[in-house]
Amino acid sequence: MTAVGIDLGGTKIETQVFADAWSVLDRKRCDTPQHYPDLVKVMAEQIDWALSHAGTDAPVGIGAAGLVNPGNGLALTANLVATGQPFPADIAKAVGRSVTYVNDCRALALSEAVFGLGKGHRTVMALILGTGVGGGICVDQRILQGPTHTGGEFGHTSAPAHIVTQHGLPIMQCGCGRMGCIETYIAGPGLVRLARHITGQDLTPPEIASERHGAMSEVWQIWCALTADLLHTLTMTADPDLIVLGGGLTQIEGLTEDLTLAAQAAQLGGFATPPLVLAEGGDTSGARGAAYAAWQAMQND
Repeated sequence: MTAVGIDLGGTKIETQVFADAWSVLDRKRCDTPQHYPDLVKVMAEQIDWALSHAGTDAPVGIGAAGLVNPGNGLALTANLVATGQPFPADIAKAVGRSVTYVNDCRALALSEAVFGLGKGHRTVMALILGTGVGGGICVDQRILQGPTHTGGEFGHTSAPAHIVTQHGLPIMQCGCGRMGCIETYIAGPGLVRLARHITGQDLTPPEIASERHGAMSEVWQIWCALTADLLHTLTMTADPDLIVLGGGLTQIEGLTEDLTLAAQAAQLGGFATPPLVLAEGGDTSGARGAAYAAWQAMQND
């Protein structure tokens, strides 16, 4: 049986058709519209194209940043023109069939739990470090999702007071409206702000990483300590078999090694930490995870 997965981003929409063995059978990419009616229209066109290849009965999964409030069905998105709109329902209405809509970080977590290095493990967590911070938890190859649908929004937990105080870091308002979210320190823009605060220099994350054994050593050590504290919180909460790292910052060479050392330093004395591994799926992970979630939903019907 084939399945359809759509990775919906702020600038690009990638639709992938998966064959029986979950290999990519075909794919199509287009720009993300910046007006809501156009966005719904293009999503419907992408689904129609995919179903012409996969068959009209194929499950359709959509992975996108942001949340959908289960109480009213309205979307909350930072990079799409869908906030306040019944986005999943409007897509389903436009194509005349049901679709499965999941957060893109949760979709990646599922893909890595089923097809990546998480395969064979019971509890797999994903931590996405990019322009924002998010993640997901999978147990027995299923996304762990409760009634609020906010599980996995790890970037909006609070930054550790002891590290913020120790280094005199400013407390900033997050894009979510809260003050002091960990995302404001460890996402890509947060790393840039750390460097500016500590050194007065405006550098990109790759530039900071390239100097982490030199001029940016203090900045990198603080960033690792902040990120390790989040990893510590995740470990204390779910005690996963392993944590999969994804997002743009994971392209920094040696990141997992540095974070592993920092996580061990943050852990309760003498106890192990879960292995940190890099996501294997690349640009297929999000779409494949969404497609697999849709396939699982179909099995439950």
